[in-house]
Amino acid sequence: MTITRRNLFKAAACSGLLVASGVSAQVREKTLPPAALGILYDSTICIGCQACMSGCKQANNMKPEHSGDQQIWDNPRDLSARTLTVIKKYEGDSTAGGEDNCHFIKRQCMHCIDPACVSACPVSAMQKEHETGIVTHNKDACIGCRYCMVACPYNIPKFEWDNPFPQIVKCQLCSHRIAKGGISACCETCPTGASLFGPVELLQQEAKRRLELTPGTTYNYPINDIRTKKTTSHTVGHYQDWIYGEKELGGTQVMLLAGVDFHKLELPDLPEESYAGMSENIQHTLYKGMALPIGLLAALIYFVKRNTEE
Repeated sequence: MTITRRNLFKAAACSGLLVASGVSAQVREKTLPPAALGILYDSTICIGCQACMSGCKQANNMKPEHSGDQQIWDNPRDLSARTLTVIKKYEGDSTAGGEDNCHFIKRQCMHCIDPACVSACPVSAMQKEHETGIVTHNKDACIGCRYCMVACPYNIPKFEWDNPFPQIVKCQLCSHRIAKGGISACCETCPTGASLFGPVELLQQEAKRRLELTPGTTYNYPINDIRTKKTTSHTVGHYQDWIYGEKELGGTQVMLLAGVDFHKLELPDLPEESYAGMSENIQHTLYKGMALPIGLLAALIYFVKRNTEE
């Protein structure tokens, strides 16, 4: 059979259909580790005291960060290489119950069940622990490519731009404290229970329980670590019927509750399927058996040979 340009394009089109069918047929599943640990943050009982930020700085030996004219205390505007968790203030619409229009939101690494940063890292500097599910960063393995920064849909990993030997920096859920039997510093220092530490399964149950509470009633909110049974009483506010992080991108181990729409709190609107799953399915299908590279090489050889003969 004579190879013509038309025949080559037909073959390429057929191959593309086969590849596309392979992508849809391949299913990639990521599940929650058996001993997964995480945080439940409840914006409705957060008072914006920033004790969690102070505790985080002390536990991770990080320097204070100043913004604006205030040079007396630590007051970062957002996450940075010197701030792993931050409380941000939102002033806007009131809740469905007409409550105060001042709301707080806590930003930190979400510790995704299927993290895009781990998938994007070419040297495995980003790792997800098999038991706890905590997403950690190994600075000794990192080459500073910053692919994790591009891949993260929550814009979490930060780079030390002002350091002559820069590193990637992110919240690691105080894994060094957990290894010694402790909990994350932000939850240990939170006085209201707005940041609650514990097994993700128990935190999910607690989040669903709160969504069923009647606004205006009193509820004993667990504080610090959900496993210790320590509680403090608060009047129940109006919740959005939404556990942010329960389904976003396959789920996260840091979940959030709020009284206003999460989009107004600057959290992104994300699909349920993880970006890591989408990209890896395509890559694994295209390069399975090296079919695509071999096909491209064959096409290149054909055109070079033809042009050379002409």
